[in-house]
Amino acid sequence: MDKDRIKGALNEAKGSVKKTVGEAVGNERLEAEGHLDTAKGKAQGAVGRTKDAARDAIDGKDRV
Repeated sequence: MDKDRIKGALNEAKGSVKKTVGEAVGNERLEAEGHLDTAKGKAQGAVGRTKDAARDAIDGKDRV
């Protein structure tokens, strides 16, 4: 598993917490940061999955 997938999952989790806390306390800035962290995490995860797929294709593996 590529390190970008792991970092992406962590950023998504961090963003989710920030969004929830921001909504709960009425802090729009924290909520917005949560949305950004979540989007960043999803993008990192996609990059990691692409790297994994490319690595598997080079190695001759057919994993998804």
